Amino acid sequence: MKAVLCKSYGPPENLTLEEIPDPQPATGQVLIDIHAAGLNFPDTLQIAGKYQFQPPFPFIPGAEVAGTIAQVGEGVTDFQVGNRVMALPGIGGMAQRVVADATAVDPIPDAMDFETAAGFGLIYHTSYHALKQRADLQPGETLLVLGASGGVGLAAVEIGKAFGARVIAAASTDEKLAIAQQHGADELINYGDGALKDKVKNLTGGKGADVIYDPVGGDLFDQATRCVNWKGRILVVGFTSGTIPKYPTNLALLKGCQLVGVFWGDFRRREPELCRKNCAELFDLYEQGRLKPLISQVFPLEQYVEALNVFINRQAVGKIVLGIER
Repeated sequence: MKAVLCKSYGPPENLTLEEIPDPQPATGQVLIDIHAAGLNFPDTLQIAGKYQFQPPFPFIPGAEVAGTIAQVGEGVTDFQVGNRVMALPGIGGMAQRVVADATAVDPIPDAMDFETAAGFGLIYHTSYHALKQRADLQPGETLLVLGASGGVGLAAVEIGKAFGARVIAAASTDEKLAIAQQHGADELINYGDGALKDKVKNLTGGKGADVIYDPVGGDLFDQATRCVNWKGRILVVGFTSGTIPKYPTNLALLKGCQLVGVFWGDFRRREPELCRKNCAELFDLYEQGRLKPLISQVFPLEQYVEALNVFINRQAVGKIVLGIER
């Protein structure tokens, strides 16, 4: 099979596309013929050696895929050869085939195509867990979403609306904000001029946002901590800015607010039953037409460098996907 290999840390140009043997499923695993693979900002961190979990060399990047079951390992009873599935194997997605634990695999809803399924798992699960379990977002509350046109940000906009919140979408350009508006945002903020705090205060009558969803970090995080409402919740989702900020704890005291970490991967491992319940609820929302994943670009496997550089250049809108041909 063809696979993209990381043999040493560096930029996407450091990766190689090679022909390697097909992997074989062990007990409790399935082998998947990949039709599409979803890409994410953490993929660029992992190949650069900057992610919190680093597999040994050589490894195949790519945490999420969609395709059909090619083989089932011993002990697997929930899936059969030919089933359409989406999976979160953690690594191995940038290839024609991958093995995944059966517990990390879900059937694809009938109405969902492979490209959408490949880009659905991580961003929607992360945002749903963030807003439901971590923030306890309530109808009528104000949700501020930073990086609102990116994968997790756009998912947070849609889920926030599904929960009955007033959603303020914030992004760096008017073009990105237009996309967030198409996905349900009530108010828009262009923070390209650095005036996020004042603009949020103006839109909330001086109170600030009840929940702030931050996948960006950097200077925006500092502004966000200063425009959160009393008893608000600031969700730490990621650091696409490349900078991990420090938190002025005196603001937590003055605002009576909470700084809340969001780590969906460990949530899935520690609370699998609740994670499966979230998955069922997300599929229900999708089938109701309340979630409309945006697959903005599909690259062939051979253009993996261009695809990953979309994230490095901070040009990602919605979801970036690799289309895999055999």
